[in-house]
Amino acid sequence: MVPPTIYLDLPTALEAELFADESMRRLTRLGRLVRQGEWASGGTGDSRLQADILVTGWGSRPLPAGLDSRDRLKLVVHSAGSIRRLVPQALLPSGVRVSQASAGMAQSVAELALYMTIARLRELDRVDRTMTGEHSWAAADFGLGHTVAGSTVGVVGASRVGRAYLKLVVALGAEVLVYDPYLDERGAKELGARLVPLETLLTQSTVVALHAPVRPETRHLIDAQRLSLIRDGGLIVNTARAALVDTRALLAELRTGRLSAALDVFDEEPLPPDSAWWRQPNVLLTPHLGARTWHSRRAQGAIVIDEIRRYLSALDLRHEVLPETYDLMA
Repeated sequence: MVPPTIYLDLPTALEAELFADESMRRLTRLGRLVRQGEWASGGTGDSRLQADILVTGWGSRPLPAGLDSRDRLKLVVHSAGSIRRLVPQALLPSGVRVSQASAGMAQSVAELALYMTIARLRELDRVDRTMTGEHSWAAADFGLGHTVAGSTVGVVGASRVGRAYLKLVVALGAEVLVYDPYLDERGAKELGARLVPLETLLTQSTVVALHAPVRPETRHLIDAQRLSLIRDGGLIVNTARAALVDTRALLAELRTGRLSAALDVFDEEPLPPDSAWWRQPNVLLTPHLGARTWHSRRAQGAIVIDEIRRYLSALDLRHEVLPETYDLMA
């Protein structure tokens, strides 16, 4: 039996992060590996389509919407999260199956969101800047902070990351509200949360953590009117997508000092030197690094290998993207 050809459409550094020595040996046993630039196109103009299996990641080129009889490609496994930029929806009914590894990223992103929550509730970012900048113990005493335990945390979006974050704050003793139009009351209760309308979540929560995908109906979901519903002293944590929030409206609220924020995602990345975010003292900033941990990369790589193994063994894929779930992705 001829082994399948597995095309790794990955930057070298990312490949090394995803697949350690043993992982690479496991992957090699599944088929013949081909990397970028190692294989002629066979006349199609896109050598990836002449592989049986394609592994993609950040930086991979989008696939064409149509395949023809010369194309062998039957499985795409994306080593990261959303595949909407890479895989056209029209490709799914063509017989090409698609899977992705966002489940491997969820815990890392959730832990960053938890860190941001705690840091901002205690103003630890501001404390650190003051102590290191002014070399003053007294100047860095900003009074009493807050704990997660006893706080009301509102989770917008019961995504994989949202559920992982939710479990963390529940374990720390928070009262948790959740808004997600695709979640029912029983599902919320099983997560340890109370399902509420978005406006109720905003008015009752001390912390509002965003974990929803960006779709037409969620773009600027948190606009000026909804920001005004959040109680004074409230905190917005966004490790999902910047477009969930009206940035101008958020900046206006932050400049009043009424709210604070912790942000890992921005409308423009990387932030330009003249960005207003650099000058906002009540915001904790990180450079879109939610999933950038060794544990996350290894988990993503393990999912890629397992999905390929399951496909070759005619088993159900655990993380398959189906036509009916494509529109729900970020």
